[in-house]
Amino acid sequence: MTPVLPPKQPSEADTDLARLTGAEEQIAHLQLMTDELSQVVADQQDRIARLETRVEMLMRREAGRESDQGGSIPLGDERPPHW
Repeated sequence: MTPVLPPKQPSEADTDLARLTGAEEQIAHLQLMTDELSQVVADQQDRIARLETRVEMLMRREAGRESDQGGSIPLGDERPPHW
């Protein structure tokens, strides 16, 4: 009868290799996430720049309308006409 041997314990080299492989997988995942987030930030930066341009254009347009209507400098703290 063949004697039953206890389960083989992983060697230190096997354990180190498994840990290294796990660390490399995590690094690859984090690099992918960083690239994706970088693209999101770049897209948001472009969108913010376009929105700032639009807001500036709308502010100029509204200031032009106010100056055409009243001939005065547009002020935000003026009393409404019914006062």
